[in-house]
Amino acid sequence: MSKPYNLEERTLLFAKECRIYIRSLPKNISNIEDGKQLIRSSGSIGANYIEANEKLGDKDLIFRLKIARKEAKESKFWLQLLNDLNPDQNSLSESLLFEIEELRKILSAIITKTSKQ
Repeated sequence: MSKPYNLEERTLLFAKECRIYIRSLPKNISNIEDGKQLIRSSGSIGANYIEANEKLGDKDLIFRLKIARKEAKESKFWLQLLNDLNPDQNSLSESLLFEIEELRKILSAIITKTSKQ
């Protein structure tokens, strides 16, 4: 499946896919708690990217993008943990792990390019 070119749409899609993945996991205490963390961080990527687009200046833009990238790194952590502890669901989590790394790289590239201007 091709990903949307628009990063707002792509981050929204990622957050939705994380929620679908979490619903597929067995209901135990670690999955519930780690899933809550993933829900927060995955949604925060797009929310901070949207705020970055409403920038108050270049410093604000870079600050918001760095927060979005930080949330992407956190999402990767929770995904990796859930992936390792739920091997039966790896087909779903592997694609999410790939996508979060792509999103992190995109955000890093935007930060680098914006910082050089």
